[in-house]
Parts: sequence; C-alpha cells; structure tokens
Amino acid sequence: MNSNQPFITVIVPVYNGGHFLHQCLDALFTSEYSAFELIVIDDCSTDDSAEISRKKGATVLHMPLRSGPGAARNYGAEKGRGDILLFVDADVVVKRDTLAKVAKDFQEHPEIAALFGSYDDEPQEKNFLSQYKNLCHHFVHQQSSSEAFTFWAGLGAVRRETFLSVGGFDHKQFPIPSIEDIELGVRFRKMGHRILLDKELQAKHLKKWGIWSWLRTDICCRAMPWSKLLLMSKHIVNDLNLRTSDRLSAMLVGLSVGLLPFALLKPFLLFVIIFLLLIILLLNRKLFRFFLQRKGILFAALAFPCQLLYYFYSGTTFVLCWFRYALPRTLDFKRGGN
Repeated sequence: MNSNQPFITVIVPVYNGGHFLHQCLDALFTSEYSAFELIVIDDCSTDDSAEISRKKGATVLHMPLRSGPGAARNYGAEKGRGDILLFVDADVVVKRDTLAKVAKDFQEHPEIAALFGSYDDEPQEKNFLSQYKNLCHHFVHQQSSSEAFTFWAGLGAVRRETFLSVGGFDHKQFPIPSIEDIELGVRFRKMGHRILLDKELQAKHLKKWGIWSWLRTDICCRAMPWSKLLLMSKHIVNDLNLRTSDRLSAMLVGLSVGLLPFALLKPFLLFVIIFLLLIILLLNRKLFRFFLQRKGILFAALAFPCQLLYYFYSGTTFVLCWFRYALPRTLDFKRGGN
C-alpha cells in the first residue's frame, strides 16, 4: 500500500438488501484501490443480508434497533478507521476505479469537505419507471454545478474529522430513508465547508421502481421534507432540480391544472393549456433531447406526462408546506412587529 494513499472506510447501510448485496459488495472488493476497509451496517434485517456480507469478507456491525440509514451510517463512521468515509447504498454498484477517484479528488482538492457522484445512464432494471427515474437523476447531476450546495449519500464521501465535527446525519429528524443527506449538505455549506460534485464519479443503480413506490418515496420521503427544509432555511439555490426552469415548469403545470375545469365552459382555454404545455416542453428541451438520444421517441413521449406529474406534486407539496410552515412564521413576525 502506498503510504500517500488516504485510507478509506466504505460504509454500506442495509435493511433487507440481500438481493442487491452480492453485486454491491463484489464490485467494492474488486476495486483497483487497496487502501480501504468495508463495513456493512445491518439495520435489523430479517433476510440474509448480514450472512452474505460476512461471507463476502465485510466487517458486519448490527444496529440494536431499526434506526434508518442515517443512524447506520453514523455508527459506521464512529467505528471506521479511515480518514475518508465513503457511503455507498446497498443497491449501488461502483466501478473498479471509483475508490481511486474518490481518493484522488480529496488529494487534489484539499479545500473540500465532501464530494458525491451520480448514477450512470445504464440502470440494471429495464422497466420504464426505473429507466426514467435513473436517467432523470443522471441528467440532473450531469447538468449541475460542480460547486455543490447539497450532498448525496448513495455514492458520497466526506472527511471523517469534518463529518464527526458536525454531528453526522440527523437521524433523529430523519429516522427513515429521506433527505438526511441533503440536510447534511446544507449544514456543511452553512458552516463554510465546500462540497464537490464529481460528474465522472458514477455507479450503477439496481433498484426497481413501480408507480406506488415512486410516488410514495418522491412525495412523502423527498418533496415534503425537502420543501420544509427549503422554507426553514430560506435559501433556494438555482441548481440541481431547483433551477429556475424547474420552478417555472411547476408553476405552469399548476396553472394548467387550475385552468382545466374552466376549459369545460370556455373551450378556448384548451388552447391556452396547450400553449403552457409547449412552454414547459421548451423549458425542459435539454432533458427531453437527452431522453430522445438515449431511449428514442417513444420513451421521450412517455416521459413527458411523468415529468408533468413530477412538477405537479412537487409544486403542490411546496405550496402546502408553505402554508404549514412559512405562513405561520410570517404572521407571527408581523404580529411581533406590531
């Protein structure tokens, strides 16, 4: 082992992920980078996740109670020996050079506290929703700024000292898989730490999405807590999926839905709605061009209503959270001022 190589602790939290773990762990153990240890945190799985991990050669630690991925990652960070902590989800397959790239990034950018990558553009599952979700994630990360204002723990690394100094993931606020990684990134930035989005750092995603798992996860575990976080922090960055074009698209979808009932009485409003949809298509032309190039015209056509639905529930959730969290604070401030 090269003494100049930083030692990396790879932390894989898992709950009933036995059907993914074979590929995830095999990929990590065949890494071309040798200066690492692999810790699997079993979050009270009822399947053979722990046994699989031990047979593969990983160090297996057990959570006493099911506590969620945030708490599991924190536990792994406490027990790990590495100067760098690399978090990898159990349904993610890294490439042979992933760990080497992580080490190189931290060596070449001593000013950063954390970094993360993205899914690649070739997900394992071939059903439409899995392809759509994965490609959206890939596209958004590839189009975003390398100077990041968030963090992603599916494939993300932090300096151990910095991670422990900020208290790690907020597992009490996020006891289930949610936006614990995004919130950590927001905390990092507030404390002046820099985060790098390395667009070359990509891994394969194994998860299969269905309509209900997509909507439940996106609305309950992502849109709602993220909207609350944005409103409480009072800072919306024009990046990732919070770009101006995304916010405009959400507003235009909301306006279109609002006009739809009146179009029954005033048919000319249908033309207005069609015009608004064309503007949304124009605002998202890069995304749909990407879909077209990668998957063809039928995929791009099917992705359009999915994207409209995404903007609708995201925008609606944000408005509802504004009434729930931001409006009472505004009213209380005005009363206090009077």
